Amino acid sequence: MGPRPPVSGARRALLAAGGALAVGPWLAGCERAPAEVAGGWVGADAARGHALRDGRLPRADASSARRCSVAIVGAGVAGLAAARALRHAGIDDFRVFELEDAAGGNARAHTMGGMRCPLGAHYLPLPGPEAREVAELLHELGVARSEAGRTVYEERHLCHAPQERVFVPSVQADATAPGRWHEGLLPLEGAGTGTLAQLRRFAAEVGTLQRALSFAMPTLRSRWSAGLAALDAQTFAAWLSARGYDDARLLAYLDYSCRDDYGAGLGLVSAWAGIHYFASRHGFHAPGDDDAEPADAVLTWPEGNAWLSERLARGLDDRLQTAALLTRITPARHEVALEVWNARAARPERWQARQVVVCVPLFIAARLIDAPPAALADVAPRLAYAPWLVSNLQLHAPLLDRPGPPPAWDNVIAGSPALGYVDAMHQSLRPVPGPTVLTHYWALGGQSRAELNAQRARLLAAPWAAWRDAVLADLLPAHPDLPQRLARIDSMRYGHAMIVPTPGLRGDAALAALGTAQGRLHFAHADLSAGSVFEEAYTRGTLAGQAVAQTLGGDPTSRRST
Repeated sequence: MGPRPPVSGARRALLAAGGALAVGPWLAGCERAPAEVAGGWVGADAARGHALRDGRLPRADASSARRCSVAIVGAGVAGLAAARALRHAGIDDFRVFELEDAAGGNARAHTMGGMRCPLGAHYLPLPGPEAREVAELLHELGVARSEAGRTVYEERHLCHAPQERVFVPSVQADATAPGRWHEGLLPLEGAGTGTLAQLRRFAAEVGTLQRALSFAMPTLRSRWSAGLAALDAQTFAAWLSARGYDDARLLAYLDYSCRDDYGAGLGLVSAWAGIHYFASRHGFHAPGDDDAEPADAVLTWPEGNAWLSERLARGLDDRLQTAALLTRITPARHEVALEVWNARAARPERWQARQVVVCVPLFIAARLIDAPPAALADVAPRLAYAPWLVSNLQLHAPLLDRPGPPPAWDNVIAGSPALGYVDAMHQSLRPVPGPTVLTHYWALGGQSRAELNAQRARLLAAPWAAWRDAVLADLLPAHPDLPQRLARIDSMRYGHAMIVPTPGLRGDAALAALGTAQGRLHFAHADLSAGSVFEEAYTRGTLAGQAVAQTLGGDPTSRRST
């Protein structure tokens, strides 16, 4: 989940070799896990969000209101970035309200057997020239430094080699081995001339679009045009079909790319999103061509992007209020009233703020705000959010390996409906393998809104044990010894993990309007960019925080806590 490198980088390709795109009835008929494998659900408290949805929480007495200059609703990456921008401007009279027990949103961490592991996004591509705010953060945190006019990244933060591999199951019933690992995520062993021709044609077409149109990361720095709008008006599947792309390997590769970055497949995301995936970075390079590049460098940590979010949250102290469920936001002429359910104290609270930065998904913002802005009321019903399952598997001993390259950071199983796994201990410098945690990712957005909604319902309704068994069944073709080395599985389910860039969304006028202040409300969330990646959320939050600081100007009351 989260930010991603270009085509040759991590978490990219689902090969057609042995691979079906349909999820299928994976909760029924999968191989059962040993009953002694412990674990359960961790992370998000769905009941809190559903309490807001169902309107079950009491309201606070208006006479008991507390005050702050700025209220930040949501402590994901955007909310933490907004808080950082306020602090850099010398404004410390703010309050950050977070639904969950910890800040970070989709960039939170977990610990198993003393080993840290991610509950969501797990890496950050090296920022390009448009991601100025992200680059500044990395310099501030000591991840990057400037030398002789160029940026140098600390080696310990860069993903160690080997970075990626894919397991291709054998398609022959009498094969002596059930499959083997291949270096990279798009090996061309056995590919015909038709596959190579379509890969090269697609690479050329992406290059042409990259030169002709404006693609940028973050996307708010791209210049919207009629050409981009034409891509945005259709699904990626329709665009590919109209151009005669029908090679099974290529389509499976691109479908995996979309599910990895957007949580849904070719049939649901727009052609703009599909091309942006490549063109906003370094393009698409057909494997084997002279211009094909090695795997691009990415930044990663055992706990994933929680390494970043935890550092953003440092020093907020009591200005960060977790387990705080916003139930209502009421803008008025001079102030904004906020009603909060304090889950720890089991009581309602009321706050008054001069400015509010709304850093929650837009479908939630539409529920919270009394008389929401017209643009929000317009766009919210059209939004789609992909459900995800993230499972951390604690191993007490290393897995036996199939033939091929050695264990990598990113490990994909061809033909799987899931996205593979990363090894949380890959970045360690230990001389021999040992206990580790594998983080398994499963995007459940599907190929249509109907499939997305059905998968969300299944994710929330099926018991943890059923999903445990499904995850194990997904991994067993590559790791049949997994049950014997497994100590525990902890899973995090996201009902609305990330916005899906459906056709027409990126160029939507109402969505664009929310990028500017709506009275005393400032919206700052990756939803505004039609894509949930770190660069988008962090940039949106930073810009909103800076705008609020400019609005408050020289008022000295914003520089002391009340």
